[in-house]
Amino acid sequence: MKWLLILLLIVFIVLGGFLLSPSPIESQGWQPPSAPAMTGVLSPNERLKLSDILARGHLEHPEDTAMDAQGRLYTGTSDGWIMRLEDGGSGEPERWVDTGGRPLGLVFDNQGNLIVADAQRGLLTVSPAGEVRVLTREAEGLPFRLTDGVDVAEDGVIYFTDASSRHSLASHQLDLLAMRPNGRLLSYHPRTGQTRVLLRNLYFANGVVVSPDDDYLLVAETPRYRLLRYWLTGPEQGQAEVFADNLPGFPDNLDVDGRGRYWVALPARRRAALDFLHHQPWLKDVVARLPASLRPGPGRYGLVLALDGKGEVVTSLQDTRGDYLWGLTSARVHGNELFFGSLYSNRLGRLPLSAVPGLEEAEPSAAND
Repeated sequence: MKWLLILLLIVFIVLGGFLLSPSPIESQGWQPPSAPAMTGVLSPNERLKLSDILARGHLEHPEDTAMDAQGRLYTGTSDGWIMRLEDGGSGEPERWVDTGGRPLGLVFDNQGNLIVADAQRGLLTVSPAGEVRVLTREAEGLPFRLTDGVDVAEDGVIYFTDASSRHSLASHQLDLLAMRPNGRLLSYHPRTGQTRVLLRNLYFANGVVVSPDDDYLLVAETPRYRLLRYWLTGPEQGQAEVFADNLPGFPDNLDVDGRGRYWVALPARRRAALDFLHHQPWLKDVVARLPASLRPGPGRYGLVLALDGKGEVVTSLQDTRGDYLWGLTSARVHGNELFFGSLYSNRLGRLPLSAVPGLEEAEPSAAND
């Protein structure tokens, strides 16, 4: 009996300390829409298993990919290195450049420099010789905390995101849980060195892509399951609107192919438990106190969508068991192939566009509507 009382006292002390400890977040409530049914073009399938696996076990969390004019594939890993693979990704990965941070989004500019959104160091440029230089690391006096997605327009302007001004990559799941607008969409002009904030108060601003005609950008708001369109030209210049809403998962990096189809990588499907938590911000504050391993995680599922220029899903690629390609954070088009990166696995994937069902039904001119 004595030992039981002592045990209960210990439990009481531990539980009381847990409940009285401050939460690392101050959550905001949100009423998410009902998740879309996984039917039609969203019906479960195993199309991702048609892909070739590249560098299995030799890459730690390769978030994104870029390809140079010589057909060499590049990806950034969690140890800060940018790895290079010869022969369109078929070669053995080799260490090319250490950024000294954590490279996420990658894209080549028109001069052959690799532009890097580095979660720790800001927006970087890497010359063909491997020289790393910081382009910008703050805007309006607010330092970047999690530089994430990046793309380059035809005129050389770089568009990128700072996913959160509050949380780093290591604690990014807390930002998704809090549902606070800590993100920004930005531009960097190489000729002037000017950094501008295009949109602020975004919910974990993630992937960004320039439209084929350079008339607008798409940017992902990951925890809100949606993509926004920001107009660069025309009568709505400087304005933003919802492009695609209520997606079946958390959108990450974005890309566009030669026929105007937008490719969206979703590292995780919607979770009913998380949607429920958004109704109870106090409960989210409690969950945030738990060890990361006990909070709602991404799970193991592979999911990539293709959208037309009107924001409609035209096809999906999935790995329902998550044992081949899962936790995908990028679906990049290089040549006539799709390359898949993941923040959560140790490999890349490669799939010919010709092997993707449903693309022939997509309207090529829809991107210009």
